[in-house]
Amino acid sequence: MSRRSAREAAMKLLYEYSITDILSKDTIEEAPDVLEADTLDEDNMRYIDGIVEQFVDKREEIDGIISENSHSWKIERIAKVDLAILRLALFEIIYLGTPAKVTVNEAVELAKKYSADKSYKYINGLLGGYLKKGEA
Repeated sequence: MSRRSAREAAMKLLYEYSITDILSKDTIEEAPDVLEADTLDEDNMRYIDGIVEQFVDKREEIDGIISENSHSWKIERIAKVDLAILRLALFEIIYLGTPAKVTVNEAVELAKKYSADKSYKYINGLLGGYLKKGEA
């Protein structure tokens, strides 16, 4: 599984979390279709595990960043898929040290694949605005 595929699986887990409010190691074991567990290599499994282990504790901070940068949109109004993509991108930038350019590009690609037609523009704009503030 490539990092792009692992990122996509992590986004799906965060999407599921936004609906169920449950995210744990059990989530990974219960979602083999999401994760294609038989194709996970060790590095990508560590990447997904790291997100699962840390995200719940970091959610409030990440959601605060989304709220601060979403202008007139309340976080409750953001589509769940878009929210999952934004959460993942910010988590990668802040906590995993993934280069911002890579993260934004991957977030835009996820939005083009899974979200509404113009959602990628919103995601790109929000992440770009955050990065321009120099907070990353």
